[in-house]
Amino acid sequence: MNKVLATAHSEFIIALRNRWVAISVAMMVLFSLVLSAAGSAPTGAVGVDKLSVTVASLTSLAVYLVPLVALLMSFDAIAGEIERGTLSLVLTYPVARGELVLGKFIAHLAILSIAVLAGYGIATVAAIASDPNALVGIPALFRLFWSSLLLGATFLGIGYGISAFARRPGAAAGLVIGLWLVLIVLYDLGLLAAIVADDGGTFTTHYFPWLLIGNPADAFRIYNLAVSDATAAAAGLTGAANSIPAVHALISMLIWPVIATVLAWQIFRRVTP
Repeated sequence: MNKVLATAHSEFIIALRNRWVAISVAMMVLFSLVLSAAGSAPTGAVGVDKLSVTVASLTSLAVYLVPLVALLMSFDAIAGEIERGTLSLVLTYPVARGELVLGKFIAHLAILSIAVLAGYGIATVAAIASDPNALVGIPALFRLFWSSLLLGATFLGIGYGISAFARRPGAAAGLVIGLWLVLIVLYDLGLLAAIVADDGGTFTTHYFPWLLIGNPADAFRIYNLAVSDATAAAAGLTGAANSIPAVHALISMLIWPVIATVLAWQIFRRVTP
């Protein structure tokens, strides 16, 4: 465990030097403030506290931004070491490849935690300052925080796997952006097109719910909207959020980080410096 923590400490120092911490925090704070301000307008119309409305807005933000930040931090983790020629040196140390991946994972997840905490924290302060009843939404905010870390952990693992597979930072960068576009944007559009074409048939009733929670980003969104009635009402998705059991989405969120990290480790085991 000491080797894992030593690797994590080293990776965190490197991230500080490369300004990844500052960049991640700045992105989360900026977008959280803008989105929470823009999304707080319907508070009176839907009859919920301002923090629940903010959480609904932050959920939409996190679906796009958290995977993107995680992929941008992880795509270079192994491919960069190969290109710089440092992987051969690192592998001469008495550190197993699994410990190396786990150390990078802990460091990058810590950076993501700081960024998410900063972004959500400043949006929460703004909501509480303008609405005395906003504290009602604290449980939903706490749930959004740890589920955002699960979402980020999934895409960190995916990023390591792509980095080990591509072996070149340029190729890895292209692959992670393409994957983000497919999973976060095109996947839902494809499902929507299939539902329209199916017109209430077997696909819509039997396969659609499983395909939806099979995507970690959709599972994250469904879980956060389904568990809190106030958040779902603020998002205007009460019926859709309740159509899939929240526990199914939670299981998907818990399984994906493990699958992604184990796959990344398996791909990394086959890498020859």
